[in-house]
Amino acid sequence: MSRRRGRQTGRAATAVLLLTAMLLMAGCSSTGGRRAENAEATAEATTGGGGGGGGGSAAGTGAGGYTLAMVTHSGDGDTYWDIVRSGAEVAAEKDDINFLYSHHSDAGQQAQLVQAAIDQGVDGLIVTLAKPEAMEDVVRRAVAAGIPVITVNSGQDVSAGYGALAHIGQDEVLAGEAVGEELNARGAAKAVCLFHEQGNVGHEQRCDGVRNTFDGTVENLYADGANMPAVESTLEAQLITDPALDTVITLGAPYAPIAAKAADQAGSDAEIVTFDLNAQVAVGLQDGSIAFAVDQQPYLQGYESVDLLWLHLTNGNILGGGQPVLTGPQIVTQDEADALIEYAQRGTR
Repeated sequence: MSRRRGRQTGRAATAVLLLTAMLLMAGCSSTGGRRAENAEATAEATTGGGGGGGGGSAAGTGAGGYTLAMVTHSGDGDTYWDIVRSGAEVAAEKDDINFLYSHHSDAGQQAQLVQAAIDQGVDGLIVTLAKPEAMEDVVRRAVAAGIPVITVNSGQDVSAGYGALAHIGQDEVLAGEAVGEELNARGAAKAVCLFHEQGNVGHEQRCDGVRNTFDGTVENLYADGANMPAVESTLEAQLITDPALDTVITLGAPYAPIAAKAADQAGSDAEIVTFDLNAQVAVGLQDGSIAFAVDQQPYLQGYESVDLLWLHLTNGNILGGGQPVLTGPQIVTQDEADALIEYAQRGTR
């Protein structure tokens, strides 16, 4: 085993142990949660309070009696998931829910975190399915244990088949098609999709969607998203090699400023467009270094997933009618930049 792999495994094991410890402190049963004994108390708890959550910590006092866990495929330092988590924590405080958050970019380790939550009997689960095959068994085990599951952000096509109550997120193909149409309107002819995470089906769907509507050509370029200097140098080399490229499409907000820098270093006039939004992207929209972004409103994904589980547990509600609950896409440009900067600075866009 390499030292790097050993460190990753150690961090994953620590995350599982931390989540398990926090679930035990939350007082969860081992038989699928405390829904029956606490339903009356939770139904009465319509406002919340308490501290912030994260990384296995809790948001909300949990006085209503429910503990919900969100387990995502986020890597360390991904600002997108900070926004998702922020929305979830606000909803948890409002609904007086004990909210636990954990994440791992490796699908196998993510599945272990979900299993830890199942073993401790949380009352509801929110999971991402960026690599659905690795998550299928554990999601089905949660459903079989009587734990309601909502999928968020990724996994739209398989969510219902795995037994989830609903999927909240963006239709990635539809989002890609919106990008293709916008590129046509801007007169683009040749684009490159910059993949920073191989095997992520949502990213593949985004670029497939671009191809569906874009009148020009689209190439794929793969880079190690965990190594920003490598991402920059890989893209810079591609832009130098192929000066006909007039558009770079990044598949996550943190990579858009890197792409803009790479284009500048390469002496390329290629426009930078990106999926997702953060504070840096909002500034890039404002100064023109980023042409446009596709916002799928991650704050809503976090907020609505927690709130919907609470409504389901306390009132039997469900949204979507068997269809995904869409939070995007929304094309945002320089025209919206000033407002977006304000929202991004407070962590809600």
